[in-house]
Amino acid sequence: MTVYDAVVVGTGGVGSAALYHLARRARVLGIDRFAPPHDRGSSHGQTRIIRQAYFEHPDYTPLVLESYRLWNGLEAEVGQKLYHEVGLLEVGPPDGIVVPGVLRAAEEHGLQVEQLAAAEIERRWPGLRVPENLTGVLETNAGYLKVEECVQSHLEAAQRAGAELRCSVEVQGWNGSDPIRLQTSEGEICTSKLIVTAGAWTPRLLADLGVKFEVRRKSLYWYATEGNQYAAANGFPGFLFELPSGIFYGFPQIDSQGVKLGDHAGGRVIEDPLEVDRDVDTQEQQAVEQFLQEYMPLVSSFCTNDAVCMYTMTPSENFVVDRHPKNPHVVVAAGLSGHGFKFTPVLGKALADLALDGGTELPIGFLSIKHNKED
Repeated sequence: MTVYDAVVVGTGGVGSAALYHLARRARVLGIDRFAPPHDRGSSHGQTRIIRQAYFEHPDYTPLVLESYRLWNGLEAEVGQKLYHEVGLLEVGPPDGIVVPGVLRAAEEHGLQVEQLAAAEIERRWPGLRVPENLTGVLETNAGYLKVEECVQSHLEAAQRAGAELRCSVEVQGWNGSDPIRLQTSEGEICTSKLIVTAGAWTPRLLADLGVKFEVRRKSLYWYATEGNQYAAANGFPGFLFELPSGIFYGFPQIDSQGVKLGDHAGGRVIEDPLEVDRDVDTQEQQAVEQFLQEYMPLVSSFCTNDAVCMYTMTPSENFVVDRHPKNPHVVVAAGLSGHGFKFTPVLGKALADLALDGGTELPIGFLSIKHNKED
């Protein structure tokens, strides 16, 4: 029986990146329950924001700066543009979470951002309406990633480097240490190292990790626009608004579907990712459309498309990237909490280091299991 140097379970955003970095150093197999890039997890829906001045925690900034470098390297390798720098406008109360957090991260890491009063925001982007009690921060070195193309690029580059990929395979469990024996729907697979990047299936596969993971259903919507007020080609940036009614974020118009947006806050908790309801949630859609009416009134009320994805949350909303405490030959990345896709190349590199070297020089200490343990 073949014993792989490493097996990656789940080949979405992080898993595809881990497969790529491992393939350059070892004999590796990727396993996925579906055929990536697919719409059954978290790594789909056309676009994801990438930004540097990280309001959630300034320790993320060094990691995202390394991600920028790695995204650029992947683009050069595959000959495809994945990152589009359109800027990001973040709006909220001056004593809220977002704006102070962005300014704190920018100051700590020497990043260039521009503070803007409400009137200046409306002057520069006439399609926006911003109350006087809100303020904004513009980060020009931000933009969006084409999510499905990113996953596909990592997978194709990994396979060119020698990685194997098996789709439509369910991992049912594993045991042992050297080698680890995976029980799957296609029989047993043996490996020296196991990397688990299972997204919404994490609560089942890593129930013994001691971290409370919660999977939430999230909705995305696209709305038609009239004219070019909201077009990326006309200088309209990505956006995020911290409001009492939610944290609404979105993307400029990049094609005929119009602007895309969603509510980062909330979300319905789901127990089984195979049974997630993919029909439009009327209440969620009404909240998004109310945001559009108040803050982006020139957007049409015609919804051109919608999609459902899943957030796998940790209590702290920070990721878990670490070796398994019960088996040092197993490493995990889980609980990306709705803000992890931009980090996928650096997390993939960290997972390869942890699996093959037992540690990494990347600054991921604040993402350890002990920082996310249940009390």
